[in-house]
Amino acid sequence: MEVILLERVNKLGQMGEVVKVRDGYARNFLLKRGKALRATADNRARYDGMKADLEARNLQSKGEASKVAEKIQGKNIIVIRQASEAGQLFGSVTVRDIVVAFEADGVALERPQVQLDAPIKTIGRHTITVAIHPEVEVEVTVTVARSQDEAERINRGEDISTRNEDRDAAAEAIAAAGEFFDPEAQDEAEPAPAAEETEK
Repeated sequence: MEVILLERVNKLGQMGEVVKVRDGYARNFLLKRGKALRATADNRARYDGMKADLEARNLQSKGEASKVAEKIQGKNIIVIRQASEAGQLFGSVTVRDIVVAFEADGVALERPQVQLDAPIKTIGRHTITVAIHPEVEVEVTVTVARSQDEAERINRGEDISTRNEDRDAAAEAIAAAGEFFDPEAQDEAEPAPAAEETEK
């Protein structure tokens, strides 16, 4: 289906462009949300009449979006979740969780504005894009941790997974040392040299 875009649509085109899209995408998303019109002769004439108004509205909303963008550019929000020692979450952090975290921080976002390709499933810092307006995008950081203290350590640049690995390696080294320096093994080894000395 051919449609006339009424606003810039990411990875599709600019306002006023006629683009060909799948019927389902056009009906269920573009037309339903008022982002496009069917590319008929009547609608082309209608768009020409609406163009100045659409551009003025777009400039106004872009200006408002820029103010919000300045407020959240580079922002770091913290999401606390339970996770395994290896850093795998028991569950995941979704777009909804990110929107709720921003609301708690005093920033109102809508789900479609948060561009998250797949749910976050590991502890650490994750950079995501927020499209406040079709022409205004900012990057924010989501820090996922098991506790506030761990989140602060992650934000300071500490590698939590390395610390866990070091702890595991230290535990293995202590266990190996315990086997190597087994007191019972030393008691058995000491009399043997004494016996050899008596034979000489």
